[in-house]
Amino acid sequence: MRADFVANASHELRTPLAAVTGFIDTLRGHAKDDEVARDQFLEIMGTQTARMSRLIEDLLSLTRIELNEHVPPHGRVLLENVVREAAAALEPLTRADRITIAITARSGLPAIIGDRDELAQLFQNLIHNAIKYGREGGHVWITLDRSADGEHVSVAVKDDGEGIPAIAVPRLTERFYRVDVKRSREKGGTGLGLAIVKHIVSRHGGRLAIDSKPGEGSTFTVILPVPTEENSQKSLAPAPVT
Repeated sequence: MRADFVANASHELRTPLAAVTGFIDTLRGHAKDDEVARDQFLEIMGTQTARMSRLIEDLLSLTRIELNEHVPPHGRVLLENVVREAAAALEPLTRADRITIAITARSGLPAIIGDRDELAQLFQNLIHNAIKYGREGGHVWITLDRSADGEHVSVAVKDDGEGIPAIAVPRLTERFYRVDVKRSREKGGTGLGLAIVKHIVSRHGGRLAIDSKPGEGSTFTVILPVPTEENSQKSLAPAPVT
């Protein structure tokens, strides 16, 4: 697994690095006085270096999360606040693709024990994926709820995109796995987003459920435990409100 990880990481970095190196050589050579070519090459180089930066950031983040995975988080977190802040942070992307985000939360949801920064990263990754792979001009629906037995809080992120083939669903959280490699790279994906989500969910004692059908979009649901003292309050909260 370690060898595969190093090989994949090296490949992901080698490709944009080779592109940047090639354009530098070209700009030093016959294209150094060609203003049109220079502007075009510099734009591509900027895109490739940004891709490498995102990859390195995700690699460092994944490493940090894995190191802490077996250390229980501390602190009380209201998931609705975290989800709304994560959605707001991605507003420039939703405007660019004309995507509407609708958040529905059951009232009275209890706080969970968690690491706020990691949970913010988790939901930003899921919402970002829904925006990237959803339909332009479409919708992303986020629903926060509590299980019937009161022992778990769930956050479901649903898009209206093309969906994912059933054969690919079990592999989605693998490092560097992509259903559509070309589209993922064009959208700025590193192939590590869902691996990061998986490890954060694991650290918080929860689970990730994925439901997707081609042509019907995808739903990623994070299910997290409610603290023990809250479980004694079995009465359900009122109906969901937007």
